[in-house]
Amino acid sequence: MNADDALVHRYLEHVRVEKRLASRTVALYALDLRKLQGFAASAGCALTALTHAHIRRFVASMHAGGRSPRGIALILSGWRGLYVWLGREGLVASNPVQDVRAPRSGKPLPKALGVDDAVQLAAWRAPAGEGTGQDAVLDARDAAMVELLYSSGLRVDELVGLDVQAGVQARGWIDLEGALAHVLGKGSKRRSVPVGSAALAALRAWLVVRPQCLKTGAPGSGSSALFVGRHGTRLTAQSVWQRLRRRSLAAGLATPVHPHMLRHSFASHVLQSSGDLRAVQELLGHASIGTTQVYTRLDFQHLARAYDAAHPRSKRKP
Repeated sequence: MNADDALVHRYLEHVRVEKRLASRTVALYALDLRKLQGFAASAGCALTALTHAHIRRFVASMHAGGRSPRGIALILSGWRGLYVWLGREGLVASNPVQDVRAPRSGKPLPKALGVDDAVQLAAWRAPAGEGTGQDAVLDARDAAMVELLYSSGLRVDELVGLDVQAGVQARGWIDLEGALAHVLGKGSKRRSVPVGSAALAALRAWLVVRPQCLKTGAPGSGSSALFVGRHGTRLTAQSVWQRLRRRSLAAGLATPVHPHMLRHSFASHVLQSSGDLRAVQELLGHASIGTTQVYTRLDFQHLARAYDAAHPRSKRKP
């Protein structure tokens, strides 16, 4: 056993016995420290001789090799602990891992449906004969919710906050004649967004049968809400998530859909067609254009896929 092996062995005994870490955690520490020993050997240095520059170089090597930022952060945490212990033992003058950070994780892209999938979900209706009685009523409600979410890019809280009519206490409402949805968004900011013809038709169909839900509820319960449940009370955001997930699977989509996915789809598809980022910002009710710019990345992905599929010179020959 060489000097570095002996130090690592002592440290692992320390975390196992004195810090009482779980055996699984100790095993992960051992793997990370073995990786550090490999890097140190390639640099021709003992563990106690590694510098800040060495650690940065090792991080760059791991990142270039495909290690995720989160994985690198966990490895650095294990290395940092080793050098804290070595410092307490008087074996190093400074911690070379101190202030070294993993590369930043790329901001994940919002999940958006393709145009065909979005239209397929919005157009789906329960097969004839399968929706009878109140099930048919709820199907009409769910169809109106999906159409409105995709047509206007509403947040789920904005959707369930809609009332049938405008009023002093109303958080939001639909102007069917003006084809506008008036909503109260984040930061108590009001905005008005257009409602498409398909969504207007679905809303009118829902309003015809909506009283059938109110009859089963307590007097006045949910009577002002546009979207109510089978007992006449205002629908909750959780219920919308559940109903939309069920509906997307019934419609044959490969991925379960949630309300915000329809908002992302709305923004992405409008941007693809118009290229007007400022308009999309206004429609979504974003305070900062930077929040909206993520959809340009989605748009670029769409263009890149179209290029790869269509351009005869887009793919490398084997």
